[in-house]
Amino acid sequence: MTRADPAPPATERRLRLLSCNILAGASVQRYREYLTRSINAVLPGRNKLDNLDRLAEVLSQFDVIGLQEADAGSLRSGFLNQTRYLAEAAGLPFWSHQPNRPMARLAHSANGLISRIEPHSVLDYPLPSRIPGRGALLVRFGEAREALTVLIAHLSLSAPARAKQLGFIAELLHDYPNAVLMGDLNTDAASPEMRHLFHRSSLQPPAQPTPTFPSWKPRRALDHILTSESVQLEKVWTLPQAFSDHLPLAAEIRLPAHLAPRAQRLRR
Repeated sequence: MTRADPAPPATERRLRLLSCNILAGASVQRYREYLTRSINAVLPGRNKLDNLDRLAEVLSQFDVIGLQEADAGSLRSGFLNQTRYLAEAAGLPFWSHQPNRPMARLAHSANGLISRIEPHSVLDYPLPSRIPGRGALLVRFGEAREALTVLIAHLSLSAPARAKQLGFIAELLHDYPNAVLMGDLNTDAASPEMRHLFHRSSLQPPAQPTPTFPSWKPRRALDHILTSESVQLEKVWTLPQAFSDHLPLAAEIRLPAHLAPRAQRLRR
């Protein structure tokens, strides 16, 4: 019997990314529901858990997920850490979160990371703003400077605040050549503050806008997955399912194999 030659090691690896503003589990399908469901927004309920369970079924298809407006454990979520809940429900082994805006015990927004791949480090940074409460998670998948670096952020509503925050993000990512910025940036890629980000960093503007807001009739590309020039962005798309007022934004990236960490086996 002749032994077959082993297959050569892969020179490249693909990773699937997802960014999702989950509105603390609330489902909004038209503008008037911001008012008609305002009481439900600060109260827990079975509908929110059902919505998170539907989202968890989708998350299992991705390697690295960035969440915005996940509740860190307050009244509106039934004191549930939603990032942890989603990670466990999706069967993904690694998670971290960054609580940002506590409102007594009623609401506590957070950025969240869920990953199939074990991070080497996760650092959280407050973002500059006149009104505190915005932040970014810096996730490193390896020790070397060239390791994949993912930054998850949720930016302010005002353009001056976003300009400061994006300037801060450009400085954070300056030393990392293989970078991804993902999150709800609350502006489109053609805005002055985003153009300034592209000028000051290696992040590349998207080839075309991918509208994510409002989820029931997407017109504005507020959510982004941006990559540095050295990271090959294969495709970007929105998921058809609406879990909040933003559509989830997905991307597939391609990296040299020595830079792309291997996914962990599912722990049972």
